[in-house]
Amino acid sequence: MREVELLKQLCEAHGPSGREQWLYPIVKEAFEPFGQVSLGKLNNVYVRKDGKGKGSVMLMAHADEIFLVITGIRENGFLEFKGYGIDVKTLVSQEVVVHGNKDIVGVIGIKPPHLMDDEERTKAVTAEGLLIDTGYSNKTLETMVKVGDFVTLKRDFYKLLNDNVACKAIDDRAGIVAMYTCAKELERVNHEVDVYFVASCQEEVGGRGSKMASHEINPTIGIAIDVTFDGGVMGDSDRENKLGGGPVICIGPNIHPMVRKKLMEFADEYSIPYQVEVEPGNTGTDAWDIQITREGIPTLLISIPIKYMHTSVEVVNMEDIKNTGRIIAKLIEKLNGEELEELLCF
Repeated sequence: MREVELLKQLCEAHGPSGREQWLYPIVKEAFEPFGQVSLGKLNNVYVRKDGKGKGSVMLMAHADEIFLVITGIRENGFLEFKGYGIDVKTLVSQEVVVHGNKDIVGVIGIKPPHLMDDEERTKAVTAEGLLIDTGYSNKTLETMVKVGDFVTLKRDFYKLLNDNVACKAIDDRAGIVAMYTCAKELERVNHEVDVYFVASCQEEVGGRGSKMASHEINPTIGIAIDVTFDGGVMGDSDRENKLGGGPVICIGPNIHPMVRKKLMEFADEYSIPYQVEVEPGNTGTDAWDIQITREGIPTLLISIPIKYMHTSVEVVNMEDIKNTGRIIAKLIEKLNGEELEELLCF
């Protein structure tokens, strides 16, 4: 399967925090040719690819996406909601899927400007001022939806120019696709370390899946794959990350310096493009929880630059995704079990 096809499947599917098992059939079908696939008790997906048992490397990308939860049912087919991880301004005029007894499509509308008074035109949009319109009668809606049901954004997958693509939930389905590229690169490699690919659960609500997986696997090295802000227009002006410039290798206290240095050496040797960013504190990713599990796990964070994070039109470059997988595959291929102890020293 081509990476762009897998990303489309993953992003158009739905898997909010706590319901990642909805993605399991897609992940299982993609990774089954490379190793043993299993679903954890709280929806972590594990793929084990055996090496020679001389240490282990765990790759992790979170499967969950930002979401809404239904908090009330009103007359005329309207639903009240609360959101997590979503700026309310980005919800206006969006299509959503309400995951009730069956999936229901709804829209989040707003009063037409012709009907707004002066105060309504100037005041900020609030979650309390928005409703999901399903079009159903209240009586019918109550048989299909209940308080606590999950809601996710609905968005088609679009191919843009220069290998860029746009959809919702690219954070962090792009990371899962990067792991897929890595698995393909390693398919015929006789690597010494055992490899675990983990699609982790509940990262958007606190990195819970990373804690579970890291404790269970206890790898020699942990590698988190996530997205990071681009530095272009409407991006983070303090960063120099560019779409198409390659994966972004993090430097900071969350990152093991010797393993990071070795990764960059292999990238240079094999002419795999990469970028660098500095995080002096919490990286806000699964890497933070991997590092402090048990006695501590030497950790890397490799990020894929993205535009419009936590919206329905996140934009990413397919070559950045593939090069993320390639750079990790080279590290795994070249890791010598006998040299691991020396490498992991500061």
